[in-house]
Amino acid sequence: MVEIWFAILSVTLAGYAVLDGSNIGSGVVQFLVARSPAERRLVVSAIGPLWTWHEVWLVASGGILFVAFPTVLAVALPGFYLAVFTLLWCMVGRGLSLELGGHLDDPLWRRFWEVVFSVVSVLTAILLGAALGNLVRGVPLGASGKFSMPFFTDFKTQGQVGILDWYTMSAGVFTLICVAAHGASYLVFKTAGAVHDRSASLARKLWFSAFLLLPLITAETFSVRPELFTGMMDRPLAWLALTTALAGSIAVVLGQRGGKELQALLGGGGFIVGLLGAAAASTFPVMLRSTIDPAYSLTAQRGAVGGAGLALALWWWPVAMTLSIAYFVAVFRQFNGKVRMAPPPSP
Repeated sequence: MVEIWFAILSVTLAGYAVLDGSNIGSGVVQFLVARSPAERRLVVSAIGPLWTWHEVWLVASGGILFVAFPTVLAVALPGFYLAVFTLLWCMVGRGLSLELGGHLDDPLWRRFWEVVFSVVSVLTAILLGAALGNLVRGVPLGASGKFSMPFFTDFKTQGQVGILDWYTMSAGVFTLICVAAHGASYLVFKTAGAVHDRSASLARKLWFSAFLLLPLITAETFSVRPELFTGMMDRPLAWLALTTALAGSIAVVLGQRGGKELQALLGGGGFIVGLLGAAAASTFPVMLRSTIDPAYSLTAQRGAVGGAGLALALWWWPVAMTLSIAYFVAVFRQFNGKVRMAPPPSP
């Protein structure tokens, strides 16, 4: 039962990364593909109707930790205190910029919220990547079963580490590039005209950069946590995830060359899901690895709720998933198609 809930948690986090990643990435590349206020409003229009639903997957992930892995949540939340609140403020800023930017027809007002949207999108992508890097590298979990982390210490990856070091910063930059590439692919799929053309050109460059940096981040991960790769060898799910990532990267390249916008978008999502799935399958059962002593690491079994709680909680999951998917399909069909700039008013 613990394995099932760990898989459910991994699915919801991957769903958030792909769905909200397209929105975050659109904000990252906004000023690179949109050069006028009207074009920047076009970018916002492309993601506006769906962004709140996408964040449901992040809320669902928190709910799963609360229901199935309360010990992991109780240990991780205060340990990542600074990072969590920084990320929350970024998400609040992103929501405010999307909701308030168009309320006043004033150039300064709109420019301010456009800048806020781009800045917090960049910070969100880096923070999420650094968070993933922390989970792979580990946290300073000691004999007390608790930990706290400043933003940085000595930039080493062992002992009393901070949130940022050379590895987690590399993970943040790699995530930023992947998310930006995914966002550019989404804008190619949803927009037309000059924004579409610039997004297509930028998506090719960003995905090329992501594929080029993948061997480097893989080598860094091996140096930080070599057991991740030895554990991957005998886990079929990890190989399936790697195959998904490879197939996704091929779909991106072929989709871009053939002008198949949806294929390129789905391929990018598959690439991201594959990498996250391989990491999840390889790290299980460890959920919080200790950089002080592996014996202090917190596993899924130790962090899960006891008794029949996991089995009882499993009853609501299919219902919630069905409702979420049904809502997504309904909203996506309602706002299907490309968004276009409104024609200038007639004199």
